Amino acid sequence: MHRIGIDIGRVIIGPVVNGRADTSFLGSGHEEAMRTPPAPGAFAGVAELVARTGGNAWLVSKCGPGVQAKTRAWLAHHRFWEETGMDPSHLRFCLARPDKAVHARKLRLTVMIDDRLDVLEHLRGLVEHKLLFGEQKRPAPPWTTPVLDWAAVHEWAARQWPSAA
Repeated sequence: MHRIGIDIGRVIIGPVVNGRADTSFLGSGHEEAMRTPPAPGAFAGVAELVARTGGNAWLVSKCGPGVQAKTRAWLAHHRFWEETGMDPSHLRFCLARPDKAVHARKLRLTVMIDDRLDVLEHLRGLVEHKLLFGEQKRPAPPWTTPVLDWAAVHEWAARQWPSAA
């Protein structure tokens, strides 16, 4: 059974589209941040992964205390937990990108979805499937699986679990 970690920034909130990232969440006040929409298909995609893993799915994000509070508020405001079925206790934060490996080890993750190659680099030899999410400036290295958007995540999951959900 897979255990999956999912980044938040540029994966669930504000993905890069046509070379431009939606940074309104990070560079805004609380009210404007709450108006930042989720990435197209993100909630349905997370719900599918929660179902396919029997609830073994976590959000793993690198950000400071201020953005952590804003992220918690955004998730509640958009009813993320209710819409996806993910356990609200499955939210992990760290202050440095390499520390996502600490969470991956503790949670025994077998899959990580992240938009940053430098994060996935720290997971080599630790996490079996490293999905590089979104538009990238360089080709994805062969030890990652590029997934452009949530539709591509769905396709990947369907190949991994052909008889599930």
